[in-house]
Amino acid sequence: MLTGLERLGRYAVRGLAEFGFGAALLGESLYWLVMGRRRRQPVRLAAIVAQAMEIGIHALPIVTVLAGTIGIMLAIQGIYTLRTFGAESRVTLGIALSIVREFSPLITGILVAGRSGSALAARLGTMRISQEVDALTVMGISPVRFLVVPSLVAMVVMLPLLTLWGDLVALFAAGLYVAPQLGSTVAAYVDEVISLLKLNDMLHGLAKSGIFAVLVTIIGVLNGASVTGGAEGVGRMTTRSVVHAISAIVVTDMVFVFMVTR
Repeated sequence: MLTGLERLGRYAVRGLAEFGFGAALLGESLYWLVMGRRRRQPVRLAAIVAQAMEIGIHALPIVTVLAGTIGIMLAIQGIYTLRTFGAESRVTLGIALSIVREFSPLITGILVAGRSGSALAARLGTMRISQEVDALTVMGISPVRFLVVPSLVAMVVMLPLLTLWGDLVALFAAGLYVAPQLGSTVAAYVDEVISLLKLNDMLHGLAKSGIFAVLVTIIGVLNGASVTGGAEGVGRMTTRSVVHAISAIVVTDMVFVFMVTR
């Protein structure tokens, strides 16, 4: 029993230390973003653009495929379920709100966590074991300013944009199935979606995606900076980064929805 309590205490202390490290990373990133030019170490625009291309533009094909699939899946399940109550005509409301408020930001966040968050952890982990991070420090270059801030800014910008694109694709794909099933047209479906959705619904999903962007970046950097043990450690921490990022996204989504809908 004492051994179990001791192990639990160690896990708790380690978790608090990682949380503090993540908070310090976020604070230092914001500091360099605001004060970098005054300190004569501005954040490089070229690095931000390169990260934005990798995180956002290169992810468009897979985001499009998944968003369209989810839209059609929700349309099929929605019509099948509501037909039991003779209310299939109200399926558009459920699809629009589900996609914009929940599914699009959640699925896009998980996809980016698995794709870009893991890549960030692997890149930083490899640089750490090859002592490139230490070399930056010796040269007087802040590793946070040079490595973390461009990824953070690109992620915060591109993830909400990917979510917005996912909204459009999923809603359109759902309309391609819903309109024939209800004996309507895609144009009528689009008009109904526009009349049902409010600006607050869009902002709800985009705000969550912004929070997810910060979580994915910080968790990826934290795990990458904690790599030990060579190539095996890089693989272990990359896997850990994906698991932690997805878990953080799902838990944060639940808390966010609970707080906003009270």
